[in-house]
Amino acid sequence: MNAEWLVMGRSFHVKRRATVFIAMIALTDFLIFKQAPGFNLFLLSISLAAAVLLTARKRPSPTVAALYLGLSALAVAPLLEAPSVSGFILSMMAIILIALRSARLLPKTPSAIPLTLLRFMPVILIRLPETCRFYLRSHSGRTIFGTVLKSLTGWMLPLAMGVVFLLLFSAANPLIEMGLHNIDLRFMLNFLDIGRFAFWLVAATFIWAVMRPRLLRKCRRSSINVKTDNPASRFLDHTALVRCLLIFNLLFALQTLLDLMYLWCGAELPSGMSHAEYVHRGAYPLVATALLAAAFVLIAMRRGGPGDTSRLIRTLVIAWILQNVMLCLSSILRLDLYVETYSLTGLRFAAGIWMGLVATGLVFILLQIASRRSNEWLISMNLVTLATVLYLGAFFDSSGFIARFNVENSMEVGQQGPPLDIQYLASLGPSAIPAIDLYLSATSDDNDKRRFASFARQRLAARFEARSQDWRSWSYRAHRMENYLRSAALIER
Repeated sequence: MNAEWLVMGRSFHVKRRATVFIAMIALTDFLIFKQAPGFNLFLLSISLAAAVLLTARKRPSPTVAALYLGLSALAVAPLLEAPSVSGFILSMMAIILIALRSARLLPKTPSAIPLTLLRFMPVILIRLPETCRFYLRSHSGRTIFGTVLKSLTGWMLPLAMGVVFLLLFSAANPLIEMGLHNIDLRFMLNFLDIGRFAFWLVAATFIWAVMRPRLLRKCRRSSINVKTDNPASRFLDHTALVRCLLIFNLLFALQTLLDLMYLWCGAELPSGMSHAEYVHRGAYPLVATALLAAAFVLIAMRRGGPGDTSRLIRTLVIAWILQNVMLCLSSILRLDLYVETYSLTGLRFAAGIWMGLVATGLVFILLQIASRRSNEWLISMNLVTLATVLYLGAFFDSSGFIARFNVENSMEVGQQGPPLDIQYLASLGPSAIPAIDLYLSATSDDNDKRRFASFARQRLAARFEARSQDWRSWSYRAHRMENYLRSAALIER
């Protein structure tokens, strides 16, 4: 009796999982396919989190399920502000974490979560085909295709006879004939779409992977202790590390001294070199230098290596990291001076954030060495910092900020700085409309530049009005822009 209840319960769980799986594919098609991104991404993320909780092997309690849904809503909140790549990635990562937690695959140690995610990612592509191969055979050894074919064969004669009778009735009854002629089967062509089938396949692959998560198996370590003789052990011994760090510290000290003189203290540069050239040539290469330095430190301070036990090497490494942090700060200052001369762009804005992340990562390396933390801790702290920046950045309208910054610090409005590039403002999209309005209200000269700005503003407004008005494409940022354009139109009247 208990075995029968167990089989019935398992059968019910399989049917429920299959029903939710098909429903999620249909919902994904309804919300996403050929729809502009917006509110639909938020609804899809919440629905997928609910589907994961509903089909978990051990369903959580209502309180725990509500907590998970609340956390998922908080994670996907940036999608309400505006659809963005970073917001979508964060929402999918939140769903994956909930799926792993529901399947009891998420480690209790936070520092081990990044490795678990790396073990889950490759399984996404193979989980659905793997399950299909498993269920293609029935318990009796015959294929499910054979069982389905046998069932269809049993329906062939009744359906064929039914079609014959229907044709006879249509010949005898004009109402039936009219009804058959009015049946429009062209809507079926919408489903015979290769793009739609590909979309369903991609959606089904990810949905099934989070509904039935699995991890790649860890490679078993050999029980025999073999002494590895890797290149790092041969070439980076104690003497080599000390020599490298002494040379590196001297070179970085020279660079830091030059930056202190010419960037921070404003000393006069040699003749023939401008501050713009000095700033431009140093911003990005110095960040690359800091990244290479971080990689060298991780190798030099590996567990069991000479740098792990030598106080002299630890002191030199700490001094070098502090110089690298100073180098990143100098790069940020270089970028700020360059922006003052040549205005702000999206790439320069992203570069500033990237420099800040590199400096933060170097500080984490310093903390790792000082507190003797593992590399898992270092990776986790950097990923948490990156996720936090992406999450907060998803709420931030960078295009609108860049446009307003350039207008306020331009020669035409701020009476100092570079001339305003109207063409670049127009390339930022509708978010630049308030900044263009600020420029138009601050200038009264009727010249070609002002007329071009007015024309660009009209084109951006028309482009915004031509967007999809479907409720699935709604976003709070677009709602604010709509209210702004409506109020601006009322003021003009």
